[in-house]
Amino acid sequence: MKKLINAPDAVVDEALAGMTAAHGDLLKVIEPNVVVRADAPRSGKVGIISGGGSGHEPMHGGFVGLGMLDAACPGAVFTSPVPDQMLAATKAVDGGAGVLHIVKNYTGDVMNFELAAELAQAEGIEVTSVVIADDVAVQDSLYTAGRRGVGGTVLAEKIVGAAAEEGQDLAAVTALCQKVQDNVRSMGMALTSCTVPAAGKPTFEIGDDEMEIGVGIHGEPGRERRKLASADEITEALLTPILDDLPFGSGDRVIAFVNGMGGTPLIELYVVYNKVAAMCADRGVTIERNLIGSYITSLEMAGASITLLKVDDEMLRLWDAPVHTPALRWGA
Repeated sequence: MKKLINAPDAVVDEALAGMTAAHGDLLKVIEPNVVVRADAPRSGKVGIISGGGSGHEPMHGGFVGLGMLDAACPGAVFTSPVPDQMLAATKAVDGGAGVLHIVKNYTGDVMNFELAAELAQAEGIEVTSVVIADDVAVQDSLYTAGRRGVGGTVLAEKIVGAAAEEGQDLAAVTALCQKVQDNVRSMGMALTSCTVPAAGKPTFEIGDDEMEIGVGIHGEPGRERRKLASADEITEALLTPILDDLPFGSGDRVIAFVNGMGGTPLIELYVVYNKVAAMCADRGVTIERNLIGSYITSLEMAGASITLLKVDDEMLRLWDAPVHTPALRWGA
Protein backbone atom coordinates (compact mmCIF):
# COMPACT_ATOMS: atom_id res chain seq x y z
CA MET A 1 0.00 0.00 0.00
CA LYS A 2 1.42 3.36 -1.07
CA LYS A 3 -0.47 6.36 0.34
CA LEU A 4 0.36 9.87 1.49
CA ILE A 5 -0.63 9.23 5.09
CA ASN A 6 1.03 9.18 8.48
CA ALA A 7 -1.06 6.49 10.14
CA PRO A 8 -4.30 4.82 8.96
CA ASP A 9 -6.20 5.72 12.12
CA ALA A 10 -5.21 9.40 11.86
CA VAL A 11 -6.21 10.02 8.23
CA VAL A 12 -9.61 11.61 8.83
CA ASP A 13 -8.52 13.82 11.74
CA GLU A 14 -5.45 15.08 9.89
CA ALA A 15 -7.40 15.68 6.69
CA LEU A 16 -9.97 17.74 8.61
CA ALA A 17 -7.15 19.74 10.19
CA GLY A 18 -5.79 20.34 6.71
CA MET A 19 -9.18 21.52 5.47
CA THR A 20 -9.39 23.97 8.36
CA ALA A 21 -5.90 25.26 7.62
CA ALA A 22 -6.70 25.69 3.94
CA HIS A 23 -10.28 26.99 4.15
CA GLY A 24 -10.66 28.63 7.55
CA ASP A 25 -12.53 31.52 5.94
CA LEU A 26 -15.26 29.12 4.80
CA LEU A 27 -15.52 26.45 7.49
CA LYS A 28 -14.54 25.28 10.93
CA VAL A 29 -14.38 21.84 12.54
CA ILE A 30 -16.17 21.30 15.85
CA GLU A 31 -16.34 18.26 18.08
CA PRO A 32 -17.07 15.46 17.39
CA ASN A 33 -15.55 15.87 13.89
CA VAL A 34 -18.24 18.02 12.28
CA VAL A 35 -17.44 20.43 9.45
CA VAL A 36 -19.50 23.60 9.92
CA ARG A 37 -19.88 26.71 7.82
CA ALA A 38 -17.77 29.49 9.36
CA ASP A 39 -20.72 31.85 9.85
CA ALA A 40 -23.20 29.24 11.14
CA PRO A 41 -25.78 29.40 12.51
CA ARG A 42 -27.53 31.97 10.32
CA SER A 43 -30.61 33.39 12.01
CA GLY A 44 -33.79 32.64 10.08
CA LYS A 45 -32.05 30.41 7.54
CA VAL A 46 -32.89 26.74 7.06
CA GLY A 47 -29.81 24.66 7.86
CA ILE A 48 -28.73 22.08 5.28
CA ILE A 49 -26.54 19.19 6.42
CA SER A 50 -25.34 15.92 4.98
CA GLY A 51 -22.69 13.37 5.78
CA GLY A 52 -21.25 9.94 5.22
CA GLY A 53 -18.06 7.96 5.34
CA SER A 54 -14.79 9.67 4.50
CA GLY A 55 -12.87 8.66 1.40
CA HIS A 56 -15.32 10.29 -1.03
CA GLU A 57 -13.78 13.76 -0.96
CA PRO A 58 -14.68 16.45 -1.75
CA MET A 59 -18.08 15.05 -0.71
CA HIS A 60 -19.29 16.20 1.80
CA GLY A 61 -17.00 18.58 3.68
CA GLY A 62 -15.82 20.18 0.46
CA PHE A 63 -19.37 21.38 -0.17
CA VAL A 64 -19.73 23.34 3.08
CA GLY A 65 -20.08 27.07 2.52
CA LEU A 66 -22.16 29.79 0.90
CA GLY A 67 -25.01 28.44 -1.18
CA MET A 68 -24.53 24.76 -0.37
CA LEU A 69 -24.17 22.86 2.93
CA ASP A 70 -24.15 24.43 6.38
CA ALA A 71 -22.49 21.37 7.90
CA ALA A 72 -21.16 17.93 7.01
CA CYS A 73 -20.53 14.87 9.16
CA PRO A 74 -17.52 12.77 8.07
CA GLY A 75 -17.32 9.25 9.42
CA ALA A 76 -14.29 7.00 9.32
CA VAL A 77 -13.26 5.88 5.83
CA PHE A 78 -16.26 4.22 4.16
CA THR A 79 -18.06 4.17 7.52
CA SER A 80 -21.21 6.03 8.47
CA PRO A 81 -20.86 8.94 10.89
CA VAL A 82 -22.48 8.41 14.28
CA PRO A 83 -25.68 10.04 15.59
CA ASP A 84 -23.70 12.26 17.98
CA GLN A 85 -22.02 13.90 14.99
CA MET A 86 -25.30 14.43 13.18
CA LEU A 87 -26.96 15.86 16.29
CA ALA A 88 -24.03 18.23 16.88
CA ALA A 89 -24.22 19.35 13.26
CA THR A 90 -27.97 19.92 13.48
CA LYS A 91 -27.63 22.02 16.62
CA ALA A 92 -24.68 23.97 15.21
CA VAL A 93 -26.59 25.16 12.13
CA ASP A 94 -30.05 25.67 13.63
CA GLY A 95 -30.97 29.31 13.07
CA GLY A 96 -34.55 28.88 14.20
CA ALA A 97 -35.97 27.95 10.78
CA GLY A 98 -35.38 24.20 10.98
CA VAL A 99 -32.82 21.85 9.47
CA LEU A 100 -32.91 19.55 6.44
CA HIS A 101 -30.90 16.32 6.45
CA ILE A 102 -29.83 15.16 2.97
CA VAL A 103 -29.09 11.45 3.39
CA LYS A 104 -27.51 9.06 0.90
CA ASN A 105 -29.33 5.74 0.91
CA TYR A 106 -26.92 3.56 2.86
CA THR A 107 -28.26 1.61 5.81
CA GLY A 108 -25.92 3.11 8.43
CA ASP A 109 -26.42 6.67 7.20
CA VAL A 110 -30.21 6.33 7.17
CA MET A 111 -30.42 4.77 10.63
CA ASN A 112 -28.04 7.25 12.26
CA PHE A 113 -29.59 10.31 10.67
CA GLU A 114 -33.04 9.12 11.76
CA LEU A 115 -31.86 8.78 15.37
CA ALA A 116 -30.17 12.19 15.26
CA ALA A 117 -33.35 13.77 13.90
CA GLU A 118 -35.38 12.28 16.75
CA LEU A 119 -32.88 13.60 19.32
CA ALA A 120 -32.87 17.05 17.73
CA GLN A 121 -36.65 17.19 17.62
CA ALA A 122 -36.73 16.29 21.31
CA GLU A 123 -34.64 19.43 21.87
CA GLY A 124 -37.13 21.54 19.93
CA ILE A 125 -35.41 21.68 16.53
CA GLU A 126 -37.65 21.01 13.52
CA VAL A 127 -35.92 18.48 11.26
CA THR A 128 -36.89 17.03 7.89
CA SER A 129 -35.02 14.43 5.85
CA VAL A 130 -34.77 13.40 2.20
CA VAL A 131 -33.04 10.17 1.20
CA ILE A 132 -31.16 10.26 -2.10
CA ALA A 133 -31.38 6.92 -3.95
CA ASP A 134 -30.44 7.59 -7.57
CA ASP A 135 -28.20 4.66 -8.60
CA VAL A 136 -29.98 2.61 -11.28
CA ALA A 137 -27.32 -0.14 -11.28
CA VAL A 138 -28.88 -2.45 -8.69
CA GLN A 139 -32.08 -2.51 -6.67
CA ASP A 140 -30.44 -3.67 -3.43
CA SER A 141 -26.77 -3.86 -2.48
CA LEU A 142 -24.41 -4.89 0.31
CA TYR A 143 -25.06 -1.57 2.09
CA THR A 144 -28.63 -0.67 1.15
CA ALA A 145 -32.25 -1.65 0.96
CA GLY A 146 -33.16 -0.08 -2.36
CA ARG A 147 -31.03 1.99 -4.65
CA ARG A 148 -27.77 3.53 -3.50
CA GLY A 149 -27.33 7.28 -3.14
CA VAL A 150 -24.57 8.65 -5.37
CA GLY A 151 -24.11 11.55 -7.82
CA GLY A 152 -27.55 13.01 -7.33
CA THR A 153 -26.47 14.01 -3.83
CA VAL A 154 -24.12 16.72 -5.09
CA LEU A 155 -26.77 18.19 -7.39
CA ALA A 156 -29.32 18.16 -4.57
CA GLU A 157 -26.93 19.86 -2.15
CA LYS A 158 -26.21 22.66 -4.63
CA ILE A 159 -29.81 23.33 -5.68
CA VAL A 160 -31.31 23.00 -2.21
CA GLY A 161 -28.46 24.97 -0.66
CA ALA A 162 -29.22 27.86 -2.99
CA ALA A 163 -32.90 27.77 -2.05
CA ALA A 164 -32.06 27.91 1.66
CA GLU A 165 -29.55 30.70 1.03
CA GLU A 166 -32.23 32.90 -0.51
CA GLY A 167 -34.57 32.36 2.45
CA GLN A 168 -36.98 29.63 1.36
CA ASP A 169 -38.63 27.88 4.29
CA LEU A 170 -38.15 24.31 5.50
CA ALA A 171 -41.20 22.91 3.73
CA ALA A 172 -40.10 24.46 0.42
CA VAL A 173 -36.48 23.28 0.55
CA THR A 174 -37.58 19.79 1.61
CA ALA A 175 -40.05 19.55 -1.28
CA LEU A 176 -37.37 20.81 -3.66
CA CYS A 177 -34.90 18.18 -2.43
CA GLN A 178 -37.50 15.47 -2.98
CA LYS A 179 -38.10 16.86 -6.48
CA VAL A 180 -34.41 16.48 -7.25
CA GLN A 181 -34.46 12.92 -5.93
CA ASP A 182 -37.50 12.07 -8.07
CA ASN A 183 -35.83 13.36 -11.25
CA VAL A 184 -32.20 12.24 -10.95
CA ARG A 185 -30.56 8.99 -12.05
CA SER A 186 -26.94 7.78 -11.90
CA MET A 187 -24.68 4.83 -12.66
CA GLY A 188 -20.95 4.20 -12.26
CA MET A 189 -18.15 1.84 -13.27
CA ALA A 190 -14.67 0.89 -12.08
CA LEU A 191 -11.46 0.00 -13.86
CA THR A 192 -9.54 -0.66 -10.62
CA SER A 193 -10.23 -1.19 -6.96
CA CYS A 194 -9.36 1.21 -4.17
CA THR A 195 -7.48 0.50 -0.96
CA VAL A 196 -8.96 1.50 2.39
CA PRO A 197 -6.03 2.67 4.58
CA ALA A 198 -7.03 0.54 7.56
CA ALA A 199 -7.34 -2.57 5.36
CA GLY A 200 -4.06 -2.09 3.53
CA LYS A 201 -5.14 -4.13 0.51
CA PRO A 202 -7.50 -3.64 -2.46
CA THR A 203 -11.21 -3.83 -1.67
CA PHE A 204 -11.78 -6.22 -4.57
CA GLU A 205 -9.75 -7.99 -7.23
CA ILE A 206 -10.22 -7.11 -10.89
CA GLY A 207 -8.21 -8.27 -13.88
CA ASP A 208 -6.17 -5.93 -16.04
CA ASP A 209 -8.57 -6.62 -18.91
CA GLU A 210 -11.78 -6.30 -16.83
CA MET A 211 -14.16 -3.60 -15.60
CA GLU A 212 -17.06 -3.54 -13.15
CA ILE A 213 -20.24 -1.97 -14.56
CA GLY A 214 -22.55 -0.48 -11.93
CA VAL A 215 -19.98 -0.43 -9.12
CA GLY A 216 -20.84 1.30 -5.84
CA ILE A 217 -18.79 4.12 -4.33
CA HIS A 218 -17.43 1.75 -1.67
CA GLY A 219 -16.42 -0.84 -4.24
CA GLU A 220 -19.67 -2.80 -3.95
CA PRO A 221 -20.39 -5.20 -6.83
CA GLY A 222 -22.36 -3.78 -9.74
CA ARG A 223 -24.47 -5.27 -12.50
CA GLU A 224 -21.73 -7.27 -14.15
CA ARG A 225 -18.01 -7.85 -14.56
CA ARG A 226 -17.07 -7.64 -18.23
CA LYS A 227 -14.08 -7.25 -20.51
CA LEU A 228 -12.63 -3.77 -20.87
CA ALA A 229 -14.16 -1.78 -23.72
CA SER A 230 -13.73 1.63 -25.35
CA ALA A 231 -14.82 4.82 -23.61
CA ASP A 232 -17.81 5.17 -25.95
CA GLU A 233 -18.94 1.60 -25.26
CA ILE A 234 -18.57 2.11 -21.51
CA THR A 235 -20.50 5.39 -21.64
CA GLU A 236 -23.29 3.71 -23.59
CA ALA A 237 -23.44 0.90 -21.00
CA LEU A 238 -23.88 3.49 -18.22
CA LEU A 239 -26.05 6.10 -19.89
CA THR A 240 -28.57 3.86 -21.65
CA PRO A 241 -29.99 2.46 -18.37
CA ILE A 242 -30.09 6.01 -16.95
CA LEU A 243 -31.98 7.38 -19.95
CA ASP A 244 -34.39 4.45 -19.93
CA ASP A 245 -35.12 4.50 -16.20
CA LEU A 246 -36.91 7.82 -15.63
CA PRO A 247 -37.26 7.77 -18.64
CA PHE A 248 -35.57 10.82 -20.18
CA GLY A 249 -37.13 11.73 -23.52
CA SER A 250 -37.30 14.25 -26.31
CA GLY A 251 -37.80 17.78 -25.01
CA ASP A 252 -36.39 17.09 -21.54
CA ARG A 253 -33.78 19.46 -20.15
CA VAL A 254 -31.02 18.14 -17.90
CA ILE A 255 -27.93 18.83 -15.89
CA ALA A 256 -25.32 16.25 -16.91
CA PHE A 257 -22.71 15.29 -14.32
CA VAL A 258 -19.67 13.18 -15.31
CA ASN A 259 -17.82 12.26 -12.15
CA GLY A 260 -14.38 10.76 -11.63
CA MET A 261 -13.93 8.11 -8.96
CA GLY A 262 -10.58 9.47 -7.72
CA GLY A 263 -8.02 7.90 -10.04
CA THR A 264 -9.39 9.04 -13.41
CA PRO A 265 -7.66 11.84 -15.35
CA LEU A 266 -9.84 14.75 -16.42
CA ILE A 267 -8.97 14.13 -20.07
CA GLU A 268 -10.78 10.78 -19.85
CA LEU A 269 -13.84 12.34 -18.23
CA TYR A 270 -14.14 14.72 -21.17
CA VAL A 271 -13.98 11.75 -23.55
CA VAL A 272 -16.91 10.27 -21.63
CA TYR A 273 -18.79 13.59 -21.67
CA ASN A 274 -18.39 13.82 -25.45
CA LYS A 275 -20.36 10.58 -25.83
CA VAL A 276 -22.89 11.65 -23.18
CA ALA A 277 -23.58 14.84 -25.15
CA ALA A 278 -23.99 12.89 -28.40
CA MET A 279 -26.35 10.31 -26.86
CA CYS A 280 -28.49 12.98 -25.23
CA ALA A 281 -28.71 14.86 -28.53
CA ASP A 282 -29.81 11.67 -30.28
CA ARG A 283 -32.69 11.36 -27.80
CA GLY A 284 -33.67 15.01 -28.05
CA VAL A 285 -32.52 15.65 -24.49
CA THR A 286 -31.01 19.13 -24.02
CA ILE A 287 -28.04 19.45 -21.66
CA GLU A 288 -28.60 22.87 -20.06
CA ARG A 289 -25.68 22.69 -17.61
CA ASN A 290 -22.85 20.26 -16.92
CA LEU A 291 -20.45 19.37 -14.15
CA ILE A 292 -17.30 17.43 -15.02
CA GLY A 293 -14.67 16.39 -12.50
CA SER A 294 -14.00 14.27 -9.42
CA TYR A 295 -16.63 15.32 -6.87
CA ILE A 296 -17.67 11.96 -5.35
CA THR A 297 -14.63 9.75 -5.19
CA SER A 298 -13.82 6.28 -3.94
CA LEU A 299 -10.28 6.96 -2.71
CA GLU A 300 -7.98 6.17 -5.66
CA MET A 301 -10.39 4.02 -7.70
CA ALA A 302 -10.10 4.52 -11.46
CA GLY A 303 -13.54 4.81 -13.01
CA ALA A 304 -16.41 7.19 -13.60
CA SER A 305 -20.08 7.76 -12.96
CA ILE A 306 -22.74 9.57 -14.95
CA THR A 307 -25.70 11.47 -13.49
CA LEU A 308 -28.61 13.12 -15.29
CA LEU A 309 -31.05 15.43 -13.51
CA LYS A 310 -34.23 16.53 -15.29
CA VAL A 311 -34.63 20.24 -14.57
CA ASP A 312 -36.99 23.18 -14.96
CA ASP A 313 -36.34 26.93 -14.95
CA GLU A 314 -36.44 27.18 -11.16
CA MET A 315 -33.91 24.39 -10.66
CA LEU A 316 -31.59 25.93 -13.24
CA ARG A 317 -31.86 29.32 -11.55
CA LEU A 318 -30.86 27.75 -8.24
CA TRP A 319 -28.03 25.80 -9.89
CA ASP A 320 -26.67 29.07 -11.29
CA ALA A 321 -26.99 30.88 -7.94
CA PRO A 322 -23.74 31.90 -6.20
CA VAL A 323 -21.80 29.17 -4.40
CA HIS A 324 -18.51 29.41 -2.52
CA THR A 325 -17.21 26.18 -1.01
CA PRO A 326 -13.79 24.49 -1.12
CA ALA A 327 -14.90 22.29 -4.04
CA LEU A 328 -17.49 24.37 -5.93
CA ARG A 329 -17.38 28.08 -6.58
CA TRP A 330 -19.11 30.36 -9.05
CA GLY A 331 -20.92 33.68 -8.95
CA ALA A 332 -19.47 34.56 -5.54
